[in-house]
Amino acid sequence: MSSLIRPSIKRNINRVTEKRTCLITGAGRGIGRTVAARLSAAGHRVALTARSADELTGVAGALPGPAFPLPADLTDDAAVSNVFGAVEQRWGPVEILVLAAGTASSAPLTKTTDDDWQQALAVNLTAPFRCLRRAVPAMVEGGWGRAVVIASAAAKRGDAYVSAYTASKHGVLGVVRSTAAELAGSGVTVNAVCPGFVDTAMTRASIENISATTGRTPEQARQALERRQPINRLITTEEVADAVELCLRTPAINGQGINVDGGAVQS
Repeated sequence: MSSLIRPSIKRNINRVTEKRTCLITGAGRGIGRTVAARLSAAGHRVALTARSADELTGVAGALPGPAFPLPADLTDDAAVSNVFGAVEQRWGPVEILVLAAGTASSAPLTKTTDDDWQQALAVNLTAPFRCLRRAVPAMVEGGWGRAVVIASAAAKRGDAYVSAYTASKHGVLGVVRSTAAELAGSGVTVNAVCPGFVDTAMTRASIENISATTGRTPEQARQALERRQPINRLITTEEVADAVELCLRTPAINGQGINVDGGAVQS
């Protein structure tokens, strides 16, 4: 490690306690909304982006601190640049980046269309890659930064009927690990949080799909997902936010995929 970097690390090791400029994707609901509330309550400036303007307005209005809703579809490369530019113009460079936007679909491999495949990669892999690429230079220049991608337990294993989703989540974990290795020693950390089935609208949609395709009742479908986790229940968004906060606090956690799945994947 360069001797020019070491003093910066010593100065910046606990700087998460300062008030930071944050950007959260997928902030209109679920995990993103919970993380936004946590960061705002801690006194940080929180920029929020998602596709739904109405959801973002509701979240921003409920936050206790400064909030900046920025409706956007981040699968559009120009939108990534526009969102970051707007945050930088108002508050300066993004220092904490939480990438919580995601999409999921289920189908046998032979019935997974090219559109299904491209949509999973665009939302779960390409958009996070572009956001990291845009955020990293300013973080490195400032000598401090935290990036956390909400991946999935599917980044660690393969399950039937979710080939596109699983590929996208394996891919984004690879991006996290490679970027963390590249930036090690810069004061910037990059990690992933890998939840199991979380009690969110996305999981509820999966439950409805299982019920529709298998003939099970919604309650039976929910119980089937709960049994996939040794704690026999869905993970809460608060539990995922706990892991995100851990990644933000310490520079010693870097390049990790932290499982939050009740022990389903032991790695």
